[in-house]
Amino acid sequence: MTLATPGTTTDEGRRALDLDRAHVFHSWSAQGSLAPMVIAGGLGSTVWDGDGNRFLDFSSQLVNVNIGHQHPKVVAGIQAQAALLATVAPAHANLARGEAARRILARAGDEFSKVFFTNGGADANENAIRLARLVTGRDKVLSTYRSYHGNTGAAVTATGDWRRVPNEYARGHVHFFGPFAYRSEFWSDSVEQEGERALHHLERVIQAEGASSIAAILLETIPGTAGVLVPPPGYLAGVRALADKYGIVLIFDEVMAGFGRTGDWFAFQNAGINAEGMVPDLITFAKGVNSGYVPAGGVIIPPWIAEQFDDNVFPGGLTYSGHPLAMASIVAALDAMAEEGIVDNAATIGRDVLGPGLAALAEKHDVIGEVRGVGVFWALDLVSDRGTRAPLGGTEIGRLKSELLRRGMLPFSADNRIHVVPPCVVTADEARQGLAILDEALATL
Repeated sequence: MTLATPGTTTDEGRRALDLDRAHVFHSWSAQGSLAPMVIAGGLGSTVWDGDGNRFLDFSSQLVNVNIGHQHPKVVAGIQAQAALLATVAPAHANLARGEAARRILARAGDEFSKVFFTNGGADANENAIRLARLVTGRDKVLSTYRSYHGNTGAAVTATGDWRRVPNEYARGHVHFFGPFAYRSEFWSDSVEQEGERALHHLERVIQAEGASSIAAILLETIPGTAGVLVPPPGYLAGVRALADKYGIVLIFDEVMAGFGRTGDWFAFQNAGINAEGMVPDLITFAKGVNSGYVPAGGVIIPPWIAEQFDDNVFPGGLTYSGHPLAMASIVAALDAMAEEGIVDNAATIGRDVLGPGLAALAEKHDVIGEVRGVGVFWALDLVSDRGTRAPLGGTEIGRLKSELLRRGMLPFSADNRIHVVPPCVVTADEARQGLAILDEALATL
Protein backbone atom coordinates (compact mmCIF):
# COMPACT_ATOMS: atom_id res chain seq x y z
CA MET A 1 0.00 0.00 0.00
CA THR A 2 2.73 2.45 0.89
CA LEU A 3 4.79 2.38 -2.30
CA ALA A 4 6.05 5.89 -2.94
CA THR A 5 4.93 7.53 -6.18
CA PRO A 6 7.44 9.69 -8.07
CA GLY A 7 6.51 13.35 -8.29
CA THR A 8 4.82 13.61 -4.89
CA THR A 9 6.38 14.87 -1.68
CA THR A 10 5.20 14.99 1.89
CA ASP A 11 5.77 18.77 1.93
CA GLU A 12 3.49 19.23 -1.07
CA GLY A 13 0.83 17.09 0.56
CA ARG A 14 0.96 19.11 3.77
CA ARG A 15 0.77 22.37 1.83
CA ALA A 16 -2.26 21.09 -0.11
CA LEU A 17 -4.03 20.21 3.12
CA ASP A 18 -3.11 23.52 4.79
CA LEU A 19 -4.40 25.53 1.84
CA ASP A 20 -7.60 23.48 1.70
CA ARG A 21 -8.37 23.94 5.38
CA ALA A 22 -7.58 27.66 5.21
CA HIS A 23 -9.52 28.56 2.06
CA VAL A 24 -11.82 25.83 0.65
CA PHE A 25 -15.50 25.51 1.61
CA HIS A 26 -16.59 21.88 1.15
CA SER A 27 -19.84 20.33 -0.06
CA TRP A 28 -22.37 18.72 2.31
CA SER A 29 -20.10 19.12 5.33
CA ALA A 30 -19.66 20.77 8.69
CA GLN A 31 -16.45 22.58 7.90
CA GLY A 32 -14.70 22.56 11.27
CA SER A 33 -14.21 18.81 11.64
CA LEU A 34 -12.97 18.05 8.14
CA ALA A 35 -9.67 16.27 7.50
CA PRO A 36 -9.79 15.53 3.77
CA MET A 37 -7.40 13.10 2.14
CA VAL A 38 -4.98 14.79 -0.24
CA ILE A 39 -5.20 13.22 -3.68
CA ALA A 40 -1.96 14.12 -5.41
CA GLY A 41 -2.24 12.00 -8.55
CA GLY A 42 -3.78 8.99 -10.20
CA LEU A 43 -3.43 6.50 -13.03
CA GLY A 44 -6.02 3.98 -14.19
CA SER A 45 -7.76 2.48 -11.15
CA THR A 46 -5.20 3.83 -8.67
CA VAL A 47 -4.71 7.14 -6.86
CA TRP A 48 -2.03 8.28 -4.44
CA ASP A 49 -2.03 10.74 -1.60
CA GLY A 50 0.36 13.53 -0.70
CA ASP A 51 2.74 11.08 0.96
CA GLY A 52 2.79 8.77 -2.06
CA ASN A 53 0.57 6.08 -0.50
CA ARG A 54 -1.33 4.25 -3.25
CA PHE A 55 -5.00 3.25 -3.14
CA LEU A 56 -7.30 1.28 -5.38
CA ASP A 57 -9.98 3.83 -6.25
CA PHE A 58 -13.11 1.77 -5.67
CA SER A 59 -15.13 4.98 -5.46
CA SER A 60 -14.25 6.24 -8.95
CA GLN A 61 -14.21 9.54 -6.99
CA LEU A 62 -17.96 10.29 -7.19
CA VAL A 63 -18.74 7.25 -9.36
CA ASN A 64 -17.68 9.22 -12.40
CA VAL A 65 -14.12 8.29 -13.40
CA ASN A 66 -15.35 5.49 -15.66
CA ILE A 67 -12.38 5.59 -18.04
CA GLY A 68 -9.92 5.69 -15.15
CA HIS A 69 -7.48 8.35 -14.07
CA GLN A 70 -5.25 10.15 -16.58
CA HIS A 71 -6.28 8.20 -19.66
CA PRO A 72 -3.69 9.39 -22.20
CA LYS A 73 -6.14 9.73 -25.12
CA VAL A 74 -8.49 11.95 -23.13
CA VAL A 75 -5.65 14.09 -21.79
CA ALA A 76 -4.29 14.45 -25.35
CA GLY A 77 -7.72 15.40 -26.69
CA ILE A 78 -8.06 18.19 -24.15
CA GLN A 79 -4.52 19.43 -24.85
CA ALA A 80 -5.09 19.50 -28.60
CA GLN A 81 -8.33 21.45 -28.25
CA ALA A 82 -6.74 23.91 -25.81
CA ALA A 83 -4.06 24.64 -28.37
CA LEU A 84 -6.68 25.17 -31.11
CA LEU A 85 -9.54 27.02 -29.37
CA ALA A 86 -9.89 27.08 -25.60
CA THR A 87 -13.39 28.57 -25.41
CA VAL A 88 -16.27 29.69 -27.59
CA ALA A 89 -19.76 31.06 -26.97
CA PRO A 90 -22.58 28.51 -27.25
CA ALA A 91 -24.28 30.54 -30.00
CA HIS A 92 -21.49 29.62 -32.43
CA ALA A 93 -21.02 26.26 -34.12
CA ASN A 94 -17.92 24.33 -33.16
CA LEU A 95 -16.61 21.05 -34.55
CA ALA A 96 -15.81 19.50 -31.18
CA ARG A 97 -19.38 20.16 -29.98
CA GLY A 98 -20.95 18.65 -33.06
CA GLU A 99 -18.71 15.59 -32.91
CA ALA A 100 -19.50 15.07 -29.22
CA ALA A 101 -23.25 15.30 -29.87
CA ARG A 102 -23.00 12.86 -32.77
CA ARG A 103 -21.19 10.29 -30.68
CA ILE A 104 -23.61 10.57 -27.76
CA LEU A 105 -26.63 10.17 -30.04
CA ALA A 106 -25.06 7.12 -31.68
CA ARG A 107 -24.94 5.46 -28.24
CA ALA A 108 -28.41 6.58 -27.17
CA GLY A 109 -30.24 5.23 -30.24
CA ASP A 110 -32.22 6.30 -33.27
CA GLU A 111 -35.11 7.61 -31.15
CA PHE A 112 -33.07 10.73 -30.30
CA SER A 113 -31.87 13.60 -32.48
CA LYS A 114 -30.38 16.46 -30.42
CA VAL A 115 -28.24 17.11 -27.36
CA PHE A 116 -28.46 20.16 -25.12
CA PHE A 117 -25.15 20.48 -23.29
CA THR A 118 -24.86 21.61 -19.68
CA ASN A 119 -22.08 21.95 -17.12
CA GLY A 120 -23.00 18.81 -15.18
CA GLY A 121 -25.75 16.48 -14.03
CA ALA A 122 -27.74 18.86 -11.86
CA ASP A 123 -28.33 21.41 -14.60
CA ALA A 124 -29.01 18.58 -17.04
CA ASN A 125 -31.92 17.58 -14.82
CA GLU A 126 -32.97 21.21 -14.46
CA ASN A 127 -33.24 21.57 -18.23
CA ALA A 128 -34.95 18.23 -18.74
CA ILE A 129 -37.60 19.35 -16.26
CA ARG A 130 -37.85 22.68 -18.11
CA LEU A 131 -38.35 20.91 -21.43
CA ALA A 132 -41.03 18.63 -20.00
CA ARG A 133 -42.95 21.55 -18.53
CA LEU A 134 -42.72 23.54 -21.74
CA VAL A 135 -43.93 20.77 -24.05
CA THR A 136 -46.76 19.60 -21.77
CA GLY A 137 -47.92 22.93 -20.36
CA ARG A 138 -48.03 21.18 -16.97
CA ASP A 139 -46.11 21.85 -13.77
CA LYS A 140 -45.64 18.88 -11.44
CA VAL A 141 -42.64 16.56 -11.44
CA LEU A 142 -42.80 13.12 -9.82
CA SER A 143 -39.62 11.50 -8.47
CA THR A 144 -38.76 8.87 -5.90
CA TYR A 145 -37.80 9.30 -2.26
CA ARG A 146 -34.72 7.14 -2.79
CA SER A 147 -32.98 9.35 -5.33
CA TYR A 148 -30.41 12.05 -5.92
CA HIS A 149 -30.72 14.42 -8.91
CA GLY A 150 -28.34 17.28 -8.09
CA ASN A 151 -27.85 20.38 -5.97
CA THR A 152 -29.61 23.10 -7.99
CA GLY A 153 -33.13 24.41 -7.47
CA ALA A 154 -35.46 21.91 -9.14
CA ALA A 155 -32.89 19.08 -9.09
CA VAL A 156 -32.39 19.13 -5.33
CA THR A 157 -36.13 19.43 -4.73
CA ALA A 158 -36.66 16.43 -7.00
CA THR A 159 -34.06 14.59 -4.92
CA GLY A 160 -35.58 12.28 -2.33
CA ASP A 161 -32.89 12.02 0.33
CA TRP A 162 -32.18 14.29 3.30
CA ARG A 163 -30.44 16.94 1.17
CA ARG A 164 -33.80 17.96 -0.24
CA VAL A 165 -35.30 19.03 3.07
CA PRO A 166 -33.31 22.25 3.77
CA ASN A 167 -33.46 23.22 0.08
CA GLU A 168 -37.10 22.90 -0.96
CA TYR A 169 -37.53 26.20 -2.78
CA ALA A 170 -38.67 24.93 -6.18
CA ARG A 171 -42.35 24.41 -6.92
CA GLY A 172 -44.42 21.51 -8.13
CA HIS A 173 -42.51 18.46 -6.87
CA VAL A 174 -44.15 15.26 -5.62
CA HIS A 175 -42.37 12.15 -4.35
CA PHE A 176 -43.28 8.47 -4.41
CA PHE A 177 -41.66 5.18 -3.42
CA GLY A 178 -39.87 3.16 -6.05
CA PRO A 179 -39.26 -0.58 -5.80
CA PHE A 180 -36.74 -1.86 -3.26
CA ALA A 181 -37.53 -5.46 -2.42
CA TYR A 182 -34.95 -5.83 0.36
CA ARG A 183 -36.48 -2.95 2.34
CA SER A 184 -39.95 -2.98 0.84
CA GLU A 185 -42.43 -0.20 1.54
CA PHE A 186 -45.17 -2.45 0.12
CA TRP A 187 -44.89 -5.58 2.32
CA SER A 188 -43.88 -7.53 -0.76
CA ASP A 189 -42.59 -11.08 -0.48
CA SER A 190 -40.91 -11.33 -3.89
CA VAL A 191 -39.10 -9.14 -6.40
CA GLU A 192 -41.98 -9.61 -8.86
CA GLN A 193 -44.56 -8.56 -6.32
CA GLU A 194 -42.45 -5.55 -5.36
CA GLY A 195 -42.48 -4.34 -8.96
CA GLU A 196 -46.23 -4.84 -9.32
CA ARG A 197 -47.05 -3.05 -6.07
CA ALA A 198 -44.63 -0.20 -6.80
CA LEU A 199 -46.35 0.37 -10.15
CA HIS A 200 -49.77 0.32 -8.50
CA HIS A 201 -48.53 2.85 -5.94
CA LEU A 202 -47.16 5.12 -8.68
CA GLU A 203 -50.42 5.04 -10.62
CA ARG A 204 -52.40 5.92 -7.50
CA VAL A 205 -50.07 8.89 -6.87
CA ILE A 206 -50.58 10.04 -10.46
CA GLN A 207 -54.34 9.79 -10.07
CA ALA A 208 -54.38 11.47 -6.66
CA GLU A 209 -52.19 14.35 -7.82
CA GLY A 210 -54.22 14.79 -11.01
CA ALA A 211 -52.63 13.40 -14.14
CA SER A 212 -53.40 16.56 -16.11
CA SER A 213 -51.12 18.52 -13.74
CA ILE A 214 -48.06 16.26 -14.10
CA ALA A 215 -45.35 17.21 -16.61
CA ALA A 216 -42.75 14.55 -15.91
CA ILE A 217 -41.71 11.42 -14.08
CA LEU A 218 -38.00 11.73 -13.29
CA LEU A 219 -36.23 8.47 -12.44
CA GLU A 220 -32.66 7.38 -11.95
CA THR A 221 -32.69 4.29 -14.15
CA ILE A 222 -30.73 2.58 -11.37
CA PRO A 223 -30.74 4.79 -8.25
CA GLY A 224 -27.07 5.14 -7.36
CA THR A 225 -26.32 7.11 -4.20
CA ALA A 226 -29.55 5.69 -2.75
CA GLY A 227 -28.11 2.19 -2.87
CA VAL A 228 -27.67 0.82 -6.43
CA LEU A 229 -31.33 -0.18 -6.53
CA VAL A 230 -31.61 -2.35 -9.64
CA PRO A 231 -35.30 -2.20 -10.64
CA PRO A 232 -37.29 -5.44 -10.96
CA PRO A 233 -37.80 -6.82 -14.47
CA GLY A 234 -40.76 -5.09 -16.07
CA TYR A 235 -40.78 -2.07 -13.75
CA LEU A 236 -39.28 0.41 -16.21
CA ALA A 237 -41.64 -0.78 -18.95
CA GLY A 238 -44.51 -0.37 -16.50
CA VAL A 239 -43.50 3.23 -15.77
CA ARG A 240 -43.27 3.86 -19.52
CA ALA A 241 -46.82 2.51 -19.93
CA LEU A 242 -48.13 4.79 -17.17
CA ALA A 243 -46.38 7.82 -18.69
CA ASP A 244 -47.98 7.03 -22.06
CA LYS A 245 -51.39 6.42 -20.50
CA TYR A 246 -51.44 9.81 -18.78
CA GLY A 247 -49.48 11.92 -21.29
CA ILE A 248 -46.48 12.41 -19.01
CA VAL A 249 -42.88 12.95 -20.17
CA LEU A 250 -40.57 10.20 -18.88
CA ILE A 251 -37.05 11.35 -17.96
CA PHE A 252 -34.30 8.88 -17.14
CA ASP A 253 -31.48 10.32 -15.06
CA GLU A 254 -28.44 8.38 -16.30
CA VAL A 255 -25.91 10.75 -14.76
CA MET A 256 -24.36 8.02 -12.60
CA ALA A 257 -25.54 4.88 -14.40
CA GLY A 258 -24.64 5.92 -17.95
CA PHE A 259 -21.62 5.44 -20.20
CA GLY A 260 -20.33 2.03 -19.17
CA ARG A 261 -21.12 1.85 -15.48
CA THR A 262 -23.63 -1.00 -15.90
CA GLY A 263 -21.71 -2.75 -18.68
CA ASP A 264 -23.90 -0.98 -21.26
CA TRP A 265 -23.66 2.47 -22.80
CA PHE A 266 -26.84 3.39 -20.90
CA ALA A 267 -28.49 1.53 -18.04
CA PHE A 268 -31.87 1.47 -19.81
CA GLN A 269 -30.20 -0.61 -22.53
CA ASN A 270 -29.43 -3.38 -20.03
CA ALA A 271 -31.54 -6.40 -20.99
CA GLY A 272 -31.68 -7.60 -17.39
CA ILE A 273 -33.75 -4.62 -16.28
CA ASN A 274 -35.36 -3.62 -19.58
CA ALA A 275 -36.01 -6.74 -21.62
CA GLU A 276 -38.84 -4.89 -23.34
CA GLY A 277 -36.37 -2.43 -24.88
CA MET A 278 -38.44 0.63 -23.98
CA VAL A 279 -36.86 4.09 -24.19
CA PRO A 280 -37.52 7.24 -22.15
CA ASP A 281 -38.52 10.59 -23.63
CA LEU A 282 -35.47 12.42 -22.29
CA ILE A 283 -32.11 11.19 -20.97
CA THR A 284 -29.87 13.24 -18.71
CA PHE A 285 -26.14 12.48 -18.47
CA ALA A 286 -22.82 13.74 -17.11
CA LYS A 287 -20.11 11.92 -15.08
CA GLY A 288 -19.07 8.95 -17.22
CA VAL A 289 -19.49 10.71 -20.57
CA ASN A 290 -15.96 12.06 -20.12
CA SER A 291 -15.15 10.80 -16.62
CA GLY A 292 -15.23 14.33 -15.25
CA TYR A 293 -11.95 15.38 -16.84
CA VAL A 294 -13.72 18.66 -17.71
CA PRO A 295 -17.19 19.46 -16.27
CA ALA A 296 -19.91 18.46 -18.75
CA GLY A 297 -23.44 17.08 -18.88
CA GLY A 298 -26.52 17.32 -21.01
CA VAL A 299 -29.99 16.29 -22.09
CA ILE A 300 -30.58 13.86 -24.95
CA ILE A 301 -33.74 14.93 -26.82
CA PRO A 302 -36.04 13.12 -29.28
CA PRO A 303 -37.29 14.79 -32.49
CA TRP A 304 -40.85 15.23 -31.20
CA ILE A 305 -39.59 17.49 -28.41
CA ALA A 306 -36.73 19.19 -30.29
CA GLU A 307 -39.03 20.15 -33.18
CA GLN A 308 -41.35 22.07 -30.84
CA PHE A 309 -38.58 24.66 -30.57
CA ASP A 310 -37.97 25.08 -34.31
CA ASP A 311 -40.14 28.20 -34.25
CA ASN A 312 -40.48 28.73 -30.51
CA VAL A 313 -37.61 30.06 -28.41
CA PHE A 314 -36.19 27.64 -25.87
CA PRO A 315 -35.93 29.80 -22.73
CA GLY A 316 -32.72 28.35 -21.34
CA GLY A 317 -28.98 28.53 -21.83
CA LEU A 318 -25.56 28.43 -20.18
CA THR A 319 -22.39 30.40 -20.90
CA TYR A 320 -20.39 27.17 -21.01
CA SER A 321 -22.92 24.98 -22.82
CA GLY A 322 -20.84 22.77 -25.09
CA HIS A 323 -17.51 24.18 -23.90
CA PRO A 324 -14.88 23.04 -26.42
CA LEU A 325 -12.49 21.56 -23.85
CA ALA A 326 -15.33 19.52 -22.40
CA MET A 327 -16.50 18.49 -25.86
CA ALA A 328 -13.01 17.40 -26.87
CA SER A 329 -12.79 15.29 -23.73
CA ILE A 330 -16.13 13.64 -24.59
CA VAL A 331 -15.00 12.83 -28.12
CA ALA A 332 -11.72 11.35 -26.87
CA ALA A 333 -13.35 9.43 -24.02
CA LEU A 334 -16.13 7.87 -26.09
CA ASP A 335 -13.72 6.94 -28.88
CA ALA A 336 -11.30 5.34 -26.43
CA MET A 337 -14.10 3.46 -24.67
CA ALA A 338 -15.25 2.02 -27.99
CA GLU A 339 -11.78 1.24 -29.33
CA GLU A 340 -10.56 -0.39 -26.13
CA GLY A 341 -13.71 -2.34 -25.26
CA ILE A 342 -14.08 -0.55 -21.95
CA VAL A 343 -17.87 -0.96 -21.71
CA ASP A 344 -17.54 -4.68 -22.43
CA ASN A 345 -14.80 -4.87 -19.79
CA ALA A 346 -17.19 -3.42 -17.19
CA ALA A 347 -19.78 -6.05 -18.09
CA THR A 348 -17.21 -8.86 -17.91
CA ILE A 349 -15.75 -7.73 -14.59
CA GLY A 350 -19.22 -7.52 -13.09
CA ARG A 351 -20.36 -10.89 -14.41
CA ASP A 352 -17.18 -12.89 -13.83
CA VAL A 353 -15.41 -11.26 -10.87
CA LEU A 354 -17.33 -8.71 -8.81
CA GLY A 355 -20.75 -10.37 -8.88
CA PRO A 356 -19.55 -13.84 -7.82
CA GLY A 357 -16.91 -12.41 -5.50
CA LEU A 358 -19.31 -10.17 -3.60
CA ALA A 359 -21.83 -13.01 -3.34
CA ALA A 360 -19.08 -15.15 -1.78
CA LEU A 361 -18.34 -12.39 0.72
CA ALA A 362 -22.04 -12.30 1.66
CA GLU A 363 -21.90 -16.05 2.36
CA LYS A 364 -18.91 -15.49 4.62
CA HIS A 365 -19.83 -12.29 6.46
CA ASP A 366 -23.16 -12.00 8.27
CA VAL A 367 -22.80 -8.22 8.28
CA ILE A 368 -23.70 -8.21 4.56
CA GLY A 369 -27.48 -8.25 4.33
CA GLU A 370 -27.72 -7.97 0.55
CA VAL A 371 -25.49 -7.56 -2.50
CA ARG A 372 -26.97 -5.56 -5.38
CA GLY A 373 -25.57 -4.48 -8.70
CA VAL A 374 -24.47 -5.00 -12.28
CA GLY A 375 -21.31 -4.18 -14.24
CA VAL A 376 -19.03 -2.10 -12.02
CA PHE A 377 -22.00 -0.70 -10.07
CA TRP A 378 -22.53 -2.61 -6.79
CA ALA A 379 -23.57 -1.98 -3.20
CA LEU A 380 -23.19 -3.98 0.00
CA ASP A 381 -26.21 -3.36 2.26
CA LEU A 382 -24.66 -3.83 5.71
CA VAL A 383 -26.76 -4.89 8.69
CA SER A 384 -26.34 -5.41 12.40
CA ASP A 385 -28.84 -8.29 12.27
CA ARG A 386 -29.70 -10.31 9.16
CA GLY A 387 -33.04 -11.37 10.60
CA THR A 388 -34.38 -7.88 11.21
CA ARG A 389 -32.26 -6.26 8.46
CA ALA A 390 -31.44 -3.45 10.88
CA PRO A 391 -28.92 -1.15 9.16
CA LEU A 392 -25.36 -1.16 10.46
CA GLY A 393 -24.63 1.92 12.54
CA GLY A 394 -22.51 4.90 11.62
CA THR A 395 -19.73 4.04 14.08
CA GLU A 396 -19.20 0.63 12.50
CA ILE A 397 -19.34 2.09 8.98
CA GLY A 398 -16.70 4.65 9.95
CA ARG A 399 -14.49 1.90 11.35
CA LEU A 400 -14.93 -0.16 8.19
CA LYS A 401 -13.94 2.79 6.00
CA SER A 402 -10.80 3.27 8.08
CA GLU A 403 -9.91 -0.41 7.71
CA LEU A 404 -10.38 -0.23 3.95
CA LEU A 405 -8.17 2.85 3.68
CA ARG A 406 -5.53 1.25 5.89
CA ARG A 407 -5.41 -1.70 3.50
CA GLY A 408 -5.15 0.45 0.38
CA MET A 409 -8.70 0.96 -0.90
CA LEU A 410 -10.47 4.28 -1.38
CA PRO A 411 -14.13 3.39 -0.69
CA PHE A 412 -17.47 4.99 -1.48
CA SER A 413 -19.89 4.82 1.44
CA ALA A 414 -23.45 6.04 1.90
CA ASP A 415 -25.59 5.48 4.98
CA ASN A 416 -25.17 1.79 5.95
CA ARG A 417 -23.60 0.78 2.65
CA ILE A 418 -20.27 0.32 0.97
CA HIS A 419 -20.59 0.84 -2.78
CA VAL A 420 -18.20 -1.14 -4.96
CA VAL A 421 -17.78 1.13 -7.96
CA PRO A 422 -14.30 0.95 -9.50
CA PRO A 423 -13.53 2.49 -12.90
CA CYS A 424 -14.79 0.61 -15.95
CA VAL A 425 -11.14 -0.04 -16.86
CA VAL A 426 -10.50 -2.03 -13.68
CA THR A 427 -8.66 -5.27 -14.39
CA ALA A 428 -9.65 -8.68 -13.10
CA ASP A 429 -6.56 -8.72 -10.88
CA GLU A 430 -7.41 -5.30 -9.43
CA ALA A 431 -11.00 -6.40 -8.83
CA ARG A 432 -9.80 -9.52 -7.01
CA GLN A 433 -7.40 -7.41 -4.97
CA GLY A 434 -10.31 -5.17 -4.02
CA LEU A 435 -12.40 -8.17 -2.99
CA ALA A 436 -9.55 -9.42 -0.81
CA ILE A 437 -9.30 -6.02 0.90
CA LEU A 438 -13.06 -5.99 1.49
CA ASP A 439 -12.84 -9.50 2.95
CA GLU A 440 -10.11 -8.52 5.40
CA ALA A 441 -11.82 -5.29 6.44
CA LEU A 442 -15.22 -6.92 6.92
CA ALA A 443 -13.62 -9.54 9.16
CA THR A 444 -12.67 -6.76 11.62
CA LEU A 445 -16.37 -6.16 12.28
